[in-house]
Amino acid sequence: MPILTSTYSRPPRFLFNGHLETIVPSLLRKIEGVIYSRERIDTPDGDFLNLDWSKVGGKSLLIISHGLEGDSRRHYAMGLVKLFNSEGIDVLVWNNRTCGGEMNLKPILYHHGASYDLDTVVNHVLKTRDYDSIYLAGISMGGAQTLKYLGEKGQDLPREIQKAAVYSTPCNLPSSAATLKLKSNVFYKKRFLNKLKEKIRQKAVQYPDLFDLDLLEKVEDFDAFDTQFTAKIHGFKDATDFYQSVSADNWMGHIAIPTLIVNALNDPLLGEACYPVELAKAKPEILLEMPKRGGHTGFTLKNEEFNWVEQRLLQFLKEPAGLL
Repeated sequence: MPILTSTYSRPPRFLFNGHLETIVPSLLRKIEGVIYSRERIDTPDGDFLNLDWSKVGGKSLLIISHGLEGDSRRHYAMGLVKLFNSEGIDVLVWNNRTCGGEMNLKPILYHHGASYDLDTVVNHVLKTRDYDSIYLAGISMGGAQTLKYLGEKGQDLPREIQKAAVYSTPCNLPSSAATLKLKSNVFYKKRFLNKLKEKIRQKAVQYPDLFDLDLLEKVEDFDAFDTQFTAKIHGFKDATDFYQSVSADNWMGHIAIPTLIVNALNDPLLGEACYPVELAKAKPEILLEMPKRGGHTGFTLKNEEFNWVEQRLLQFLKEPAGLL
């Protein structure tokens, strides 16, 4: 499939670089009017997931996977919810373990490769609901989880799932993780790391013998955090093994449904390998759109409630397959 030419031109003038395009919406954007109904489901390993529904009586369903240290209340999730609801589509945002305001039961947290939990969500929906069509959407880390899930399922993907779309997605996790070592990205590193360290402190209350909190206080970068904590509790050797093992591009070649990837070229959190140009050229199911601007989960439009990428996902997921 040819690389798509993007229709997103530029954000408002005051968002004059990729960092402002990323940070300002993250801190200031508000979406009003979204009301969730929460459902708690069990996981096969004896844990639970919180699912937040916004139903309008639709025959189609959008399942959203959120980003790192996000949840269903993040602006990027609620923007999609409100927009798709306005088009008569039900929406489900699932919260990763430890996200959504409640600590999970098991020692593990969540990570970019946690497609097993997305699988649990999809299976639950198929068993308990009756939708004509299901679409998947993922933002940032949630996009990586979505791509990995689609590739793992390949031709065995449930027939109800017809299309998928992700954006600001680290298709190659080692490449994305490397951006957090840059001096220009220290804001993002500290913000994510502080939140994750707090999660470990909370988890240590449940499992006091499992975590070294003295070591945690000495951690100052993601390589150390993911080696000493993420990798250990999830069964990986170290940070390098973790990044390489769960990276979505290990599976993307097996995706079997139309899947849109929108990654801005000025995204401060995506490295070069996060733009799968050669795969998109060779694989008809993958459509890659690379706007010059947009930042990370930004894509702001002046004086509009919904940003450009939310409108783009709606357009893509609703249009007939023959018009891709």
